[in-house]
Amino acid sequence: MSRINDVGGMIGFADIVEDPDEPAFHADWEAHVFAMNRALIGRGVYNLDEFRDAIERMPPEAYLAASYYERWFTAITTLLAEKGLATTEELAGA
Repeated sequence: MSRINDVGGMIGFADIVEDPDEPAFHADWEAHVFAMNRALIGRGVYNLDEFRDAIERMPPEAYLAASYYERWFTAITTLLAEKGLATTEELAGA
């Protein structure tokens, strides 16, 4: 079954254009999300396959509306809730 992230060859999506001058992070919070993900994977809270699956399980409309690191943040909070490490109420304040 295809998921929303599997858009290769689909009509209506623009070509990927690389910009060598584009910064790695556009805002400080993106760097924090990157670091948080590395720390959680490094500590064995979840693995890379679980992380990727959490991104791919996002509802299509949310996936398409989110930026790259918004998807990462959604995956992190999803996994923390699913593993019982934080409640949805605690994560709503995040």
